[in-house]
This record gives sequence, structure tokens and C-alpha cells, in this order.
Amino acid sequence: MLHAKAASAGRVVVAVNPANTSRTCPECGHCARENRVTQAGFACVSCGFAAHADVVGATNVLRAGLALLAA
Repeated sequence: MLHAKAASAGRVVVAVNPANTSRTCPECGHCARENRVTQAGFACVSCGFAAHADVVGATNVLRAGLALLAA
């Protein structure tokens, strides 16, 4: 259904593996369990970048999808 809706709207659906997307720092790329301070909190233990974990995950999923489209 998602693919049909996207096609009718002139959009593309790209499947991305979501593994570790909310544990990987979008600034430096460091991936660690310790980066997830709380359910909603993200703080990179390597570079100190901090943000909401959902925003970090969405940023990483978007970057992965765009990279797959470019490939």
C-alpha cells in the first residue's frame, strides 16, 4: 500500500535497515549503546553532540535512504 500511495504522489519509497540508527552520532559517526542516555535522549560519548533520539534516528535513516538512492 505504501508503494502504491508513493507512486501515485510521484514519490519513491526506499527501504532502509533501521539497526543502530538511534545509537549512531550524525555528527561524527560514532556508534555505541552508551550514546542513548535515555529513551528520548541522545548524547555522543565521542564528540559530545546531543539531541532527541528520534531526531537522531530520523536523520540517520534519511541519510541512509539518500545514499541508497544515489548508488
